[in-house]
Amino acid sequence: MNGTVTRILAAAACTAALAGPAQAQEEAMLDTGHVARFAQMALDCVHREYPNKISHVLNSDADARPPRELTPVFYGCFDWHSAVHGHWLLARLARLHPEADFTPAARAALAQNFTAENVAGELEYFAGEGRASFERPYGLAWFLQLTAELREWDDPQARDWAQTLAPLEDVVEARFMSWLPNLVYPVRSGTHNQTAFGFALALDWARIAGRGALAELLTAKSLAFHVNDRTCPLDYEPSGEDFLSPCLMQADLMRRVIPAAEYPAWLSAFLPGIPEDGSAGWIAPGVVLDPTDGKLVHLDGFNLSRAWNLQGIAASLPADDPRRAALLAAEAEHREAGLAAVSDAHYEGGHWLASFATYLVTGKALEARGP
Repeated sequence: MNGTVTRILAAAACTAALAGPAQAQEEAMLDTGHVARFAQMALDCVHREYPNKISHVLNSDADARPPRELTPVFYGCFDWHSAVHGHWLLARLARLHPEADFTPAARAALAQNFTAENVAGELEYFAGEGRASFERPYGLAWFLQLTAELREWDDPQARDWAQTLAPLEDVVEARFMSWLPNLVYPVRSGTHNQTAFGFALALDWARIAGRGALAELLTAKSLAFHVNDRTCPLDYEPSGEDFLSPCLMQADLMRRVIPAAEYPAWLSAFLPGIPEDGSAGWIAPGVVLDPTDGKLVHLDGFNLSRAWNLQGIAASLPADDPRRAALLAAEAEHREAGLAAVSDAHYEGGHWLASFATYLVTGKALEARGP
């Protein structure tokens, strides 16, 4: 992607975020021809079984099986969680662009995997001994994001898929419900185990699905963990393999659980260094020198997720808050750096970065509901 295009997209996103969430979602969506590239990247991997990195507990020789047999819905895209959000990408873009050239292929790919037989295989895998923490919380949260997308899609086939996935959805919800009461401390890392990101996506699903018990538990746990946090050390970010910002993702979570009138003051205490002069240099995008390194390329995702954090935080502040311009200026820099790195040239990033890009450019962060 050339610099001119990314600057245009960044400017459109900034204008949209300042305009308000409803208008922002509409204006932030890219044209069909552009997001077609993201759709193709997901289509290229959701049925690509190898290479594959499985997080797998073997209880006997019988568990030494190929990914398509272990988890027959989500076996592609290098790992389970990337397969999940690859399916989410296809559902989201097919929903937002029903007439696009890529939509029939996206629907066909989803239909191929979303079958009762395949879901039964996933359920069997989840029930296996030693798998209580499988993909918790990152992959589980992305799965709930997928079913939330299907729930909000006014389409008969999407409703059928949601019904097919419902038994696994119930299992995932139960995993959160049994885990959260025993979780004494948050996980503040910038990778898969981070609780702020997992909580945010799970809370979005619980509110869409009307699962009040989980929504209340996630809200209470988020407040207990973070309402008194102060002066998050942004200078320590990023770590060398981060794809999530510990500080900004926490601020993104808290806008979901703190009343809107109280959020600006909480943000002032948590991130006191946000400037009021509209400048972008108060935080800098991460740098990737070797896009073929599967760990180092995480920082491309870091830039994309930071961009949607900044977008959501800005949209959650009052229109006259003097910090909004600086938040959106930093968002534009991170957006440009992140989108420029989304490429199918190297599978290390190609199997997952398009999902992060889609979450950003379609304004998904702006759909999050407050308390």
